[in-house]
Amino acid sequence: MPFELIVGAWVATGLTLLIFSFLYKDNPLFKLAEHLYVGVSVGYVIVKTYDTVIVHLVVKPIVENGEIALLIPVAIGMLMLTRYVPKAAWMSRYAFAFIVGMGAGLAIPRTISSFILKQVEDTIRPLLSLAGQDGLTFSMNLLNPASDLNAIIILLGVGSVLFYFFFSIEHSGAGKVVARAGVLFLMISFGAAFGYTVMARMSLLIGRLTDLIEFSDASYGRPTIWLVVVVVGALCVLAWRGQEHPPDTH
Repeated sequence: MPFELIVGAWVATGLTLLIFSFLYKDNPLFKLAEHLYVGVSVGYVIVKTYDTVIVHLVVKPIVENGEIALLIPVAIGMLMLTRYVPKAAWMSRYAFAFIVGMGAGLAIPRTISSFILKQVEDTIRPLLSLAGQDGLTFSMNLLNPASDLNAIIILLGVGSVLFYFFFSIEHSGAGKVVARAGVLFLMISFGAAFGYTVMARMSLLIGRLTDLIEFSDASYGRPTIWLVVVVVGALCVLAWRGQEHPPDTH
């Protein structure tokens, strides 16, 4: 087993157990792992940004290829740094205004296309399919997003949800039934979104537990077993010290 893999297994196991120690209560071990995670993440982003943006997208094209036009975005970026100079902070407004305007100009069309036009396109699909010599056909396959039955369900769902938020008409009689159907579709949508989030977190948990089981092997030096003992012992010591020196509540 390569030495780098063994060290990586010990580090990954230790940090995982320190994070899991929060299940007992908030403690210095968890805070240590949390601070390490944030610090390493920020350091990694800074290094990758320097290597990718400054070196490969700015320095090398200007020095090696003579792309002088790149000095314009460099100047805009330098103007943003004037924010830290009180007397020249007003110059950063031009850089921020340009970035916000450019970002809005790029984001608005994509947002309209993804969240409005695409939704309208899925809603106005034909409820029957025209299949050559067979004439009009109706697909009952729920597994196919483009099936005719799914198109009817989407139409009913969108229509009932829109009616639920239309407060100019009293929701009584038949309107109450449509509004209740809209609430049902909303709850299904929210439940599916929440379930997707929970399953994503469960997949992360399964991944960490799988690594802990794998790193309990003797080829890695059994870091899971040894570090579990160390973490549990550290938590016991912290709990004992907390009983001896209770926090001052005054």
